[in-house]
Amino acid sequence: MARQIQFRETGGPEVLELVDVKPRDPGPGEVRICNRAIGLNFIDIYFRTGLYPTELPSGLGTEGAGVVDAVGEGVDDFEEGDRVAYAQGPRGAYGEFAIMPAANVIALPEAIDFETAAGGMLKGLTVQYLIRQTYAIDEDENILFHAAAGGVGSIACQWAHALGAHVIGTVSNEDKADFAHRNGAWMTIDYTRESVPERVRELTDGAMVPVVYDSVGRDTWKDSLACLAPRGLMVSFGNASGPVEGVNLAELNKGGSLFVTRPSLGGYADTRERFEMMCADLFSVLESGAVKIHIGQRFALEEAGAAQRALADRQTTGSTILLP
Repeated sequence: MARQIQFRETGGPEVLELVDVKPRDPGPGEVRICNRAIGLNFIDIYFRTGLYPTELPSGLGTEGAGVVDAVGEGVDDFEEGDRVAYAQGPRGAYGEFAIMPAANVIALPEAIDFETAAGGMLKGLTVQYLIRQTYAIDEDENILFHAAAGGVGSIACQWAHALGAHVIGTVSNEDKADFAHRNGAWMTIDYTRESVPERVRELTDGAMVPVVYDSVGRDTWKDSLACLAPRGLMVSFGNASGPVEGVNLAELNKGGSLFVTRPSLGGYADTRERFEMMCADLFSVLESGAVKIHIGQRFALEEAGAAQRALADRQTTGSTILLP
């Protein structure tokens, strides 16, 4: 038997249950992974609360790292004992074992430990598509990144700095501002006491920014649009404060022929070839030391509810992982 987190109804962190299950054998094209570390992400909360619908009962989590325990029929790229990591579903990573399609699993370089992989795969691949594909940032370019001290934000600050861009990061207090600066942010804005658009205007001498990366959603939508230069791109890639609703396209015209996109990892890593390319890019900056995954919080598997509560309440910095 093995321990796994499940939920039978949507709601708060209290709906998460630790149950004993018998790990099934991997089917054709699948691998069974003995998890050594598990990633925690906001999308897990979206499923738990019902923002993203799912069949119940359900497991949680799509990110982790560990050792291949068994392989299914037709799997030639992996064998028992291989060190691997994964960042995409199906859900069920919150457990001692996970069954994953081999197509969603990548071999983990020896230089990258399990905790780094679990804390950095989904977030790191998210940053990869955001700053290298959705809008490929240039050297000496000013960009605005919300939640700069979070798991995705801290990676983005480092990676963008390594590429020569100037990151303006939003934060909620001085400690998070200091953390963002240590990770390469050029300037920070405390959105609890400063007007983000006004401060961006000051920092850019009125030019504003060509791109805004926004994982907050509803609470920052209008301010984000107000920070864009003419023909700028609004990249809305999360809903931490709730989904953006009632979008008025006339606002894009009023702001200067603005563009908006709502990307996702699945939309970019949609083939094995692209997935491997993105992983190679991420592993390269991790192995070089240009990007470090800061594990700000570690929780035991049975503390998954407390871990999600801390994440939702913005009490975390860097990445949060579960240890089975």
